[in-house]
Amino acid sequence: MELNRRGFLHLLGAGATCMCAGPALGESNDPTEDDGMAMLVDTTECIGCRKCEFACDQAQGLSGRSRESFEDTSVFDQPRRMVADAYTVVNRYPQPNTPDQPIYVKSQCMHCVKPACVSACLVGALTTAENGAVVYDAGKCMGCRYCMVACPFEVPAYEYSDPLTPRVRKCVFCFERVKNEAKIPACAEMCPPMCLTYGKRTELLALAHERIAKYPDKYVNNVYGEHEVGGTRWLYLAAKPFEELGFLTLGDKPIPQLTETLQHSIFKFGIPPLLLFGVLGAAITAFKDDSSHGAASAKDASSSKPKGVS
Repeated sequence: MELNRRGFLHLLGAGATCMCAGPALGESNDPTEDDGMAMLVDTTECIGCRKCEFACDQAQGLSGRSRESFEDTSVFDQPRRMVADAYTVVNRYPQPNTPDQPIYVKSQCMHCVKPACVSACLVGALTTAENGAVVYDAGKCMGCRYCMVACPFEVPAYEYSDPLTPRVRKCVFCFERVKNEAKIPACAEMCPPMCLTYGKRTELLALAHERIAKYPDKYVNNVYGEHEVGGTRWLYLAAKPFEELGFLTLGDKPIPQLTETLQHSIFKFGIPPLLLFGVLGAAITAFKDDSSHGAASAKDASSSKPKGVS
């Protein structure tokens, strides 16, 4: 979708002069050519065991809860999101026609190929590692939480319970574990049905499209994360449209095309950061709302067609 719609232009009108004078943005490369590491999630294979949640908790030293506590299925009664001591969560999506066969979806940081959080961070606390993982350095973080505003997937959490040394918290793709111990991410290592596949992004995209071509009745013809917001390192296959499984409908344009322009304006013109990132937050909200509205309109239009009309 295009971000230069009427409401968006009105939203950015006050700061347009400053932003237009900023440096040109970098080139937009094809995300399918990125050869960093990634994870392919086949949601048709997930059984909702939550062992990935336990593995993450243990590997990252989060809540320290017992293995048995992650066997509690009552958490599926309500949708959950990531919090400071839970980098990943699995949600259940009941299917009306097959109530005994719900679909389970694992969520975590999507590790964007062109991450908005990295672009928005003024002090370099968030960076992209050599293998593509988006990692966090608490020692550099100044607690501005611009990364939380910039993230199109609403992932980063904040330690509000720690008033003295709060940190931004999110999945780091087990970067240290992969780099120093030559292991794969903990969630993929523990996943019993092998619905998580870790490897190079180009190879996983090829594998995903191969599965779709081989089993067209099993999967929707789409790999979520291949193009969304410039591409992500977590890629998904599903049997149902992704918007029915809690996935946000986002355009292909990388969010850093907004955040970098705003950041350049901060340093070049001395404009108060809170003002610019307030505009950024409203802009991204408008971006999401417009995308969702477009998806809903398309769905309504489709459902209003007579049977047999394509």
